[in-house]
Amino acid sequence: MEAYKSKYRFEARKELEQNVRIALGKKDGLISVEADSKDPKMAADMANQHVAELRRLTGELALTEAQQRRAFFEGELKRTQLKLADAQRILQSSGFNPGALKIEPKVAAEGYATLRAQITATEVRLQTMRRGLAETAPEIQQQATLLGALRAQLSKLEATSANNNSKDSDYISRYREFKYQETLFELFSKQFEIARLDESREGAVIQVVDVATPAEWKSKPKRASIAASTTVVTFFAFVIWVLVGNFWRKAKAEPAKAPRQNGSR
Repeated sequence: MEAYKSKYRFEARKELEQNVRIALGKKDGLISVEADSKDPKMAADMANQHVAELRRLTGELALTEAQQRRAFFEGELKRTQLKLADAQRILQSSGFNPGALKIEPKVAAEGYATLRAQITATEVRLQTMRRGLAETAPEIQQQATLLGALRAQLSKLEATSANNNSKDSDYISRYREFKYQETLFELFSKQFEIARLDESREGAVIQVVDVATPAEWKSKPKRASIAASTTVVTFFAFVIWVLVGNFWRKAKAEPAKAPRQNGSR
């Protein structure tokens, strides 16, 4: 708005559209951006800024499937990390209880936590697959069957643990929760790294082939064309002026031949 001395934004945008040209190559697929300005450096900055804004926009939209998975697992990983820290703090506040681990061995508790983490990871994986596949797809059916089997197995373990009403059950549940969040964090970390690798294989959405630099000469106005056009217009104007002047001189010299006016005959 300051550069174009515009009072409103729509006026500045309209002026900007007139000074910027964007074209897509039909054969090579390259996008060309040309910008005009009285300041050569500003023209180059305008062209480069269009590329920067395009990169920012594509990054926010997460266009590719790998980008979507990476953004999703990144968010899940951060939330799990916070829950893991809370579970660890709660477990440490209760103190280590060897008696509880004798009643329910450590391996059993870790197996329970691993099973819960696998269920959560399967649910997340099924959720991401449903974004791009129909419910009747074989991949969706396979994951749904696996999820049902894992849930049934977890129900059996919980039923077995419910029969144990020892005074140390509170510590056992805290230990289970800690191992669950720890295992879930490891699973999400692996999924996040896989998504990052897939995203890196896709390559950058926008690649700059030639960075815009300040022009060394003016592209417009084209002085040669202006000079040639001015010369032609001046020549024809001079010819017309000569013909008109000659006509009026003859009319004054021979008034009888001059065209009569006011409808007189």
